[in-house]
Amino acid sequence: LCMLALALIKHYHVLAKYENQINAFSEFLEDLPDVDEPVWILGARYDLKTKKSELLSDVRSRLWFTYRKKFSPIGGTGPSSDAGWGCMLRCGQMILAQALVCRHLGRDWRWDPEKRQPKEYHRILHCFLDKKDSCYSIHQMAQMGVGEGKSVGEWYGPNTVAQVLKKLALFDDWNTLAVYVSMDNTVVIEDISQSCSETPHLRSQRPLDWRPLLLVIPLRMGINSINPVYIQAFKECFKMPQSCGVLGGKPNLAYYFIGFIDDELIYLDPHTTQQAVDTESGSAVDDQSYHCQRTPHRMKITSLDPSVALGFFCKSEEDFDSWCDLVQQELLKKRNLRMFELVEKHPSHWPPFVPPTKPEVQTTGAEFIESPDKLFESEEEFEILNV
Repeated sequence: LCMLALALIKHYHVLAKYENQINAFSEFLEDLPDVDEPVWILGARYDLKTKKSELLSDVRSRLWFTYRKKFSPIGGTGPSSDAGWGCMLRCGQMILAQALVCRHLGRDWRWDPEKRQPKEYHRILHCFLDKKDSCYSIHQMAQMGVGEGKSVGEWYGPNTVAQVLKKLALFDDWNTLAVYVSMDNTVVIEDISQSCSETPHLRSQRPLDWRPLLLVIPLRMGINSINPVYIQAFKECFKMPQSCGVLGGKPNLAYYFIGFIDDELIYLDPHTTQQAVDTESGSAVDDQSYHCQRTPHRMKITSLDPSVALGFFCKSEEDFDSWCDLVQQELLKKRNLRMFELVEKHPSHWPPFVPPTKPEVQTTGAEFIESPDKLFESEEEFEILNV
């Protein structure tokens, strides 16, 4: 009888939880603007009248990384929580995780809490667990940021976190991902081709015809606020099949933007502090807290800080060529004021392009700043690349 009672209680809690999820998403749908415009989520188009459940399943399936607490101290002596300073790092994790999901599971994969997930899914999650030996953990990102001039515990802008991801990807022998971060608002096709055709860093592996690409384009679309002339082109980026989302937000508040409806952006918010998940290597991850099962957030595009980083994932060379064609058609030919340039050859006045190699990382964790009050004294809000 006791076992039966416990089973019934557990069943009740599960039902209550899913009822709460349904209610939360119902509120989201009711709260959406009453327009005929479709919703775009990472290259997928949804009609609210006929595709509501598919839209919600898509949003819920994105990997959601938030502040965590009670993980092992960073560097052995550093912070054991990233609350208050790690939001852009968590957004960086989300954009990279989306690329890995597309690489291994495909854009059409959906998370179902009641079904067993493929082993690749759990392996992806293991890459982001809050411990020092996970390749994209908060520990690895914070310590790699020291090489970018950031103390452990200091707030990052979108360009800095992109540089950190580029370096960490060099240590990731499973995904063999090429991370290219554009310079001076310019994407160089020749440099990307060189990066993606490089032999992987493990000599025992055979050369790849094309390494899957995460392309990150840091931009500044205005001085103090987003220039309205960029808004339509910005929205077009979410329509591209290669869309991997956007890093951005407001000063000292980073969000991961995954789509839009009308003049509002839809985003995942990392500003929730959850307990760190402790999972043995190779085992399934308790993944409930890695999917946002509450009302997705929205904000007016005009409220966005002008400094952002666009993300695109190209699994193959054909995929990249298709992206280049879309950029030419939708962003460069139709717009008087371009968000960024796409050029064939490496600019002659730039230093020679050298594909990144594994950096030397030496840090004790002692670099973390002492007082949280210092976190918001920095002049930097989002990096200014070009004005």
